[in-house]
Amino acid sequence: MDAFLTSVFTVALAEIGDKTQLLSLFLIARFNKPWSIISGICIATLANHAASAGAGAWLGQFLQSEAGRWIISGSFIAVGLWLLIPDKEDTPTSRWDGYGAFLVSTILFFLAEIGDKTQIATVLLGAHFSLPVIVTLGTTVGMLLANVPVVFLGAALMRHIPFRTARIVAAVVFIATGIYTLWAGSVQ
Repeated sequence: MDAFLTSVFTVALAEIGDKTQLLSLFLIARFNKPWSIISGICIATLANHAASAGAGAWLGQFLQSEAGRWIISGSFIAVGLWLLIPDKEDTPTSRWDGYGAFLVSTILFFLAEIGDKTQIATVLLGAHFSLPVIVTLGTTVGMLLANVPVVFLGAALMRHIPFRTARIVAAVVFIATGIYTLWAGSVQ
């Protein structure tokens, strides 16, 4: 449960104010098909984060040493610091509109997650826990927790979320996870 809950919590917090929430808002405004958009988000996140968590678990086997623990811990701390930098809005073009809400949502979400903070966090969580299926499920639930309300509540919700505070809380969680990883390895 630790791997699942940590994955849910860190990704849900990291996603608040992220470009994928802006993408969710864009998609619901463009298509007004919430279930197609949510299905696309789910499929894209499962595919992207499964590959990421799997890569992290694979890399994690090479990072079992003291130096590896420092690399993983330092990476969590670096992602925490990265979260303090707000995302820039990427507005997708309307050239995708003819493909339908589900396909457009799936493709755009998959592409938006490549190199995103949550993808890197998923790699780190996979390396830390070595449980790629659990991490993938947790990060996917976290992604849905952050984006489904935007799909249903749209702009009204986005006006009331304190993005700066959410970014700071997410940063603290990542930094604390990095510090905990260092501390836990030193007491073994």
